[in-house]
This record gives sequence, structure tokens and C-alpha cells, in this order.
Amino acid sequence: MSKALEGYRILDFTHVQSGPTCTQLLAWFGADVIKVEKAGEGDATRAQLRDIPGVDSLYFTMLNHNKRSICVDTKTAQGKEVLERLIRHCDVLVENFAPGALDRMGFSWERIHELNPRMVVASVKGFGPGPYADCKVYENVAQCAGGAASTTGFDDGPPMVTGAQIGDSGTGLHLALGILAALLQRQNTGRGQKVLAPMQDAVLNLCRVKLRDQQRLERNHVLKEYPQYPDSRFGSSVPRAGNASGGGQPGSILKCKGWETDPNAYIYFITQAAVWPAVCRVIGEEGWITDGAYATPEARLLHLKPIFARIEQWTMTKTKFEAMEILNEYDIPCGPILSMQEIAHEPALRASGTVVEVDHPVRGKYLTVGNPIKLSDSPTEVRRSPLLGEHTDEVLTQLGYGPEQIDALRAQRVI
Repeated sequence: MSKALEGYRILDFTHVQSGPTCTQLLAWFGADVIKVEKAGEGDATRAQLRDIPGVDSLYFTMLNHNKRSICVDTKTAQGKEVLERLIRHCDVLVENFAPGALDRMGFSWERIHELNPRMVVASVKGFGPGPYADCKVYENVAQCAGGAASTTGFDDGPPMVTGAQIGDSGTGLHLALGILAALLQRQNTGRGQKVLAPMQDAVLNLCRVKLRDQQRLERNHVLKEYPQYPDSRFGSSVPRAGNASGGGQPGSILKCKGWETDPNAYIYFITQAAVWPAVCRVIGEEGWITDGAYATPEARLLHLKPIFARIEQWTMTKTKFEAMEILNEYDIPCGPILSMQEIAHEPALRASGTVVEVDHPVRGKYLTVGNPIKLSDSPTEVRRSPLLGEHTDEVLTQLGYGPEQIDALRAQRVI
């Protein structure tokens, strides 16, 4: 069975997380991703956060599956010639260098387009055009500049970043979509184009409901779904909402049995309007079904704190899994707070390919995430990450270099 992106070749000039997330996704779908690295060093994450001395780190291996690695010194004339051949050979160039780095290498958009008019050039940058365009950005900076941190955490504490890598991996996912759109358009125009995914923009896209709430706040000066209502005054910007959903279906994280010793013995509980009578019956408060103070969603907004306090009295008598089983019988939306340990050993996630065990020739077996997007006609096979320069000779041979030429490049330390 063929892969969805089989036949497409990706020139991967990315490193660390945002760019590799994008190119790994394309590789999972079957594209031939050729990762260009510096000889002797490679992607910086090969050596970052190592748990085994002298072995590629999990940081690197989990972001570079299904790729081929070549080492080329692109600062030399011979290295630039290799790069020119690669550009002619590939469909997409993906990079997350500092702003202007490609131009300084001698490979501006105009030069790349001259070498291969059909090439798509895709870039991750911290910011788009504007006053901060030249600033270096990392994950937490993107979360802060994109609006996530100011709206995360509790109202009586500082802004908070989230453990989900919405700045790096989130931007990589956006960039992959942009690349696919550009490749589809190329089928009609025959021309490549530039694709830009600024990290600030990607984070803001994931925070769009908070931009929605900013406009509602400016119009009405209150956000009734937020925990500050009705006891506190609202300021001029969207406040931090703790674990409240901030949407049309109020929700909160509640303690479950064992919370005193287990930091993840909690459940997320949503009081959806359609199942409110069922919620009342489950917790033993049938009177709330007809009580005017609780009977309608609008009325309940004035009493969310005592409502969730009462529900928590019930959830504390059950483990998070017992509570989930009972609540699901009534279609009450809920979800256990799963630890990384629980996720790693969840059989269903293993069976679906969401968590995958991979065998590495140096590291041995390790766990990684699999493709989160499932195609019925193109199942993903997760292959190990490449060793540094593992495919240099193979790729150069495909570019038309003979054995003697490859030996000469190696002698000159170009590869």
C-alpha cells in the first residue's frame, strides 16, 4: 500500500523542535525527508538532555523518525554545489534558522526559485513581519507572546506556560498544513511559493477563544463563565481562569479518592446543560433539577463554586476511573487526569499507534509518540531516527555523485 506523500522529497534544514515536528509529520505520511546536518555535531538536540552518555538523546530521536541524515559543510564551494543539487532534487525546503540565515548562505528565495521554480520554501520564525521580526524565540517565549501565558493559571498567581509544546510543536503542525496547501496549489500553477509560520501567530491561533472573550469583555465588561463571576471585578483584559473552561459548558478539575497521596487523582468534570438532571441524580441532589437557583444554565452561573464543591464531595468517594465509568453511563462529559506514566502504559494507545516502542541500534528500545493523524489507506510505520550522517553516501549517489567523487568530498571534509 502506497503512502500518502510517497514520491515527495523534503530537504530538511531544521533543528530542535518546531521544524523537526513538521518534517517528521511529512515523513510519517511517506515523504522522503533528507535531514542536512553539520558533520561531527548534527542537530543540537542529539546531545541535549541525554539519559545515556554518548547516545542520541530522546529529544532528538522522538522528533526525527522516518528521516535520512546527511552531513554536508554548506560553507564550502563543494558543499554549496551539493546543496544546489539537493534543491533541484527536492520538492520542499523546510528551515527554522535565525532570520536571514539562508540569505547569508547564498540561498535567497530568488536563488532557490532560480534553481527550482517548483520548490516550496517553508519557514518557522518566532515573529512575523513587524518590530520583533529579528528576535530569537523559544517555546515559552512564543507562549507568552501569543497570549497563552496571560490567560493560563489562577487569578491570584503569575502568568503560566503550559506543558504542551504549543509554541514549537504547535507551529510545526501549522507549517506542515501550509506545505501541503502549497503543494496542492502547485499542481495547478506549476510554481512553488514561500510558506511562513510564525510561532506567535500559531500560538494565537490556538488561543482564539481568548481573543473571542477579549471582545466580549470589552463589550459587556463581564465574563459570566469565568470563576471571577460574580464575586470579583473584571479588568480590561481576559483574566486567568484556573481550570474553568471559559466556554458555554462550565467545567472544573475535582479531587478523587486518593488525592492526598496521588498528585493526579483528579477528574475533569463538565456540567453540560443537557445532562444536568443526570448530574443531580448521581450526586444525590435531585432537588436542584427544579430549584430555580439551579434549574437553568444562566442561573447556575451564579452558583458554580458551590455546585462544583458539592460534586467534588461525590468524586472524592471514587477513584478517577470509577467516577469516569459511572459518569459515562449518563453521558456526563468527564476525563481523568492521566499522568505520563499512565499514558505510557495505556494498552489502547499502544494498540492505536499513538504510543510506539521503537528499537534503536545504539540506544535500544524506547517509547515515542506515533502519528496522531490516522489515514485508513496509509497507516503510519514509525521508523527509528537516523544516526548522524547515516545516509550521506546513499543520498549523494542518488544525486549523481560517483564513488570517487564521494571519497574526494570526504577527504576534503565537505561531508
